Amino acid sequence: MSDHQQTTVAFVCVQNAGRSQMAYAFAQKEVAERGLTDEIVLVTGGTRPADHVHDEVVRAMHAVGVDISDRTPREITFEETRESDYVITMGCSAADVCPAGWAGENRDWDLDDPDGKSADEVARIRDEIEDRVTRLLDEVASRG
Repeated sequence: MSDHQQTTVAFVCVQNAGRSQMAYAFAQKEVAERGLTDEIVLVTGGTRPADHVHDEVVRAMHAVGVDISDRTPREITFEETRESDYVITMGCSAADVCPAGWAGENRDWDLDDPDGKSADEVARIRDEIEDRVTRLLDEVASRG
């Protein structure tokens, strides 16, 4: 094993109950399929986590064969964001998330919140997240 640094990617939202959970689940799947578990570390959390992942999000992910029914929203810590190379926010303000003086890269994907949306709308958001995760990991992997 070489001594290169691991790349940490954090998927962050306010509630950590929808978009960031989908992004995290797709990223876990992609990282495993690409054999990058030693190179890429994934983190997810919210600034004000909800009690549970939104039901419509669990159903939308189940429809594409990804089970997130056992996930619980969690709070992201200051240390986790500070130590991340990429902080991906989902359409909520990054100002709440990214510490001052942080050297990493923040991207806001500006996605609609799936909470309370129709199954079709949630599926559209899910598919966009999957596409963005794939492109992000293409980029991260190519830098390593």
